[in-house]
Amino acid sequence: MTPTITLNDGVRIPQLGFGVFQIDPARTADKVKAALEIGYRHIDTAQMYGNEEGVGKAIADSGIARDELFVTTKLNNDGHGRDEALKRLEESLDRLGLEFVDLYLIHWPQPELDRYVETWEGLEDAKKEGRTRSIGVSNFHPQHLDRLAAETSTVPSINQIELHPHLSQAALREYHHNHGIATEAWSPIGQGKGLLEESTITDIAQRVGKTPAQVVLAWHLHHGNIVFPKSNTVSRIQENFQIFDVELGGDDIAAIDRMNADQRIGPNPENFG
Repeated sequence: MTPTITLNDGVRIPQLGFGVFQIDPARTADKVKAALEIGYRHIDTAQMYGNEEGVGKAIADSGIARDELFVTTKLNNDGHGRDEALKRLEESLDRLGLEFVDLYLIHWPQPELDRYVETWEGLEDAKKEGRTRSIGVSNFHPQHLDRLAAETSTVPSINQIELHPHLSQAALREYHHNHGIATEAWSPIGQGKGLLEESTITDIAQRVGKTPAQVVLAWHLHHGNIVFPKSNTVSRIQENFQIFDVELGGDDIAAIDRMNADQRIGPNPENFG
């Protein structure tokens, strides 16, 4: 069974999920269907991805009880503002075919726009109205989180950030720990851009009898990160689910920790959007 993490508002989230970033909308329903059949119960999508309808179709066709599923979506960058954030969530719920989501995130802070505080108030409204069980943010830095703490009344339950061994985000994870915010990792295995070919990873994988991707995902679980690897290949979706018996020693964790190079794959939240 997938382990869960209890968020600061009491909501429980499966630590492993399935992400649909860059999955063709025409193929999303099939991929999510496969993930649900394998055993995933946590699906991460976003308005920006354009594939919420496919997620909703797979959920509807699955016959799985709603209370057994955890569904996340994220506010599009052109939807900032208190009223607009709530309106966009209603549109997402229509596409997903759901009465509520389990987690609604501000996708990017867009600090130059300077509307994330009022947008956060819109997410607070959505939670009060029961349209989402939990609210959080994505790609926020400590200064953005500090401002939310100073100007609003709700601490985000989650900050979803780019996080993998080449960008381990130790300082930001420590901030989260100190403020009761859970850490979610996007691009947890580095989007196939060389991380899984590193000898540190491949040597450990060979020794423990697992794949490089499984080793990296196990590293995330060790650190308490919530992860939702994405794949278009059913065999890899299955592989990514078989990580709860990966045994990494302290030396393995330390070796992977040392791979950090503060190397981003995605944009810098300070100037994106």
